[in-house]
Amino acid sequence: MVKRTSFEGDSCPIARSLDALGDWWSLLIIREALFGLRRFGEFQSKLGMAKNILSARLHALVDHGILETAPASDGSAYQEYVLTPKGRGTFPILVALRQWSEEFDDRPEQIATVLVDREKGRPVKKLEMRAEDGRLLSPADTMVKPRPAPRRRSA
Repeated sequence: MVKRTSFEGDSCPIARSLDALGDWWSLLIIREALFGLRRFGEFQSKLGMAKNILSARLHALVDHGILETAPASDGSAYQEYVLTPKGRGTFPILVALRQWSEEFDDRPEQIATVLVDREKGRPVKKLEMRAEDGRLLSPADTMVKPRPAPRRRSA
């Protein structure tokens, strides 16, 4: 596997997140974990990945705290990969990617599934960025600015 440049110390939060999430296999593994897959063989079968690549990606996701290993839930000698809170926090990222593809894909009719609310069976509403006061925001309505310096504690 080719060694990538690390963005771990970069000041941009998007660049930093790419260290953990920045390849398609990792995002697809997380997608399947969100759907309930837990075992190496399940991921390998569903995704059709080479075992060495899957093993490397699973280890990286564990190292980044997105997955953790746990004893198999059926009591067998195997281990399972379980999403951590950090891993479950990727759900809106995957939904945003999905909705972007549904809107802009050249052949949306080939997308085989629809994301629906489990309780109501209705399609999930498009994600929106909103200000604290509820206003809908576009890129033109936002900017980045330096983070305030942490306050010093008085002695």
